[in-house]
Amino acid sequence: MIRLETTRGNVVIKLFDETPLHRDNFIRQIEQGTYEGTLFHRVISNFMVQAGDPDSKDAKPGQILGSGDLGYTIPAEINFPKYYHCRGALAAARQGDQVNPERASSACQFYIVTGTVYSKEMLTSMEEQRNEQQVRQLYNLQTRKYKELFDKMRLSDDYDGIADLEQKMMELAQAKADSMPDFTFTPEQIDDYTTIGGTPHLDGEYTVFGQVIEGMDIIDAIQNVPTDRNDRPKQDIRIINVSVL
Repeated sequence: MIRLETTRGNVVIKLFDETPLHRDNFIRQIEQGTYEGTLFHRVISNFMVQAGDPDSKDAKPGQILGSGDLGYTIPAEINFPKYYHCRGALAAARQGDQVNPERASSACQFYIVTGTVYSKEMLTSMEEQRNEQQVRQLYNLQTRKYKELFDKMRLSDDYDGIADLEQKMMELAQAKADSMPDFTFTPEQIDDYTTIGGTPHLDGEYTVFGQVIEGMDIIDAIQNVPTDRNDRPKQDIRIINVSVL
């Protein structure tokens, strides 16, 4: 467990042993003092609070933050459905799929979920959308493998060849999706998302590696502060110290 001391109060978080790369990296950064003096630089009510950008330590008022890093990433340890984005979940931030299809995590930036409560009907609709998106994601992965071939066909105006190749890529993506299990929420997840809430649309996309066990009232206080148009709190909320318990 770790204690996160902030200018708004203290939060205690349990780290999961089933995500050892993230656990060990987080502890290493704590011991190296990476988080001391950093800000909660991105705060969105009913969604999450984000921190850990090393560039935020000496940030000027209004400075855009969120791109700071340590020069490396952590391989994804997405352990879904066991760990998911319920209220209080600790997860690693990362770059988007277009530049980061492996979903590797930032070495330092993290977020804590606040989220909102969902109905069972909303979760069912989300399951359907996620399964449809899976085919599209697989298709995009296929087409990236043949980028050079697509480029050559475009240069030669071979639009029939492009259409045929796109159809083949879609068929391959659909076949692979059919061989994979559908995205579904477990009864435990449904119970949490319909009572305490969370951000279920992030499940399976980011590595969840811990859970707040004390101090969610502090996280709630942080998520409700006024922010600017870039979601940065207008009054700095700073991490004073992080310690391993």
